[in-house]
Amino acid sequence: MKGADLVRFHDARLADLPRPVSGAAHFAEGVWRAIERNHRFNARLWDEEDLARRPDVPDAEIAANKRNIDRFNQGRNDSVERIDEALAARIETPGRAGARLHSETPGMMIDRLSILSLKIRAMGAQASREGATADHREACGAKLRRLEEQREDLRRCLDELLADCSRGTAWFKVYRQFKMYNDPALNPHLAGKPTA
Repeated sequence: MKGADLVRFHDARLADLPRPVSGAAHFAEGVWRAIERNHRFNARLWDEEDLARRPDVPDAEIAANKRNIDRFNQGRNDSVERIDEALAARIETPGRAGARLHSETPGMMIDRLSILSLKIRAMGAQASREGATADHREACGAKLRRLEEQREDLRRCLDELLADCSRGTAWFKVYRQFKMYNDPALNPHLAGKPTA
């Protein structure tokens, strides 16, 4: 897997209108299926976060948006763990004795690349928006270039990490997020129990 392939994949899926949240999955299983699921959840989160900020709708709609955000975020985090599990099985971590432990996992980096693709798409639309002032388009164009630079830096860092893991000079652990807010066993408000 190469970072450039991920960037192309993320951008291509965003080109599927209206969002990469519907339609058949491109991958049935494995790491690319987890990457696709992660990207879909990020796109759904992006839209739902926008909806949750509307000032002109009843509170019940915002509450529904917030519940969707929690559900999509849980799916996003679960897919990051699936990415890391699949990559760890391929790479056979940990590396040889003395290999450095990398605190950010490839799945976390892939998640960030997905989010950057969403930001780049949105900022690109603002940088070329008809009816916007020249100052607005120029400011958004500068932000777009910065986002593209950040994505390129992250892509390169991911490639280096995966190469180091393959050589046995670096390794990563599959970190669990243990999100508590959606679990009735861990969130007393969901279980209907008072808190102390």
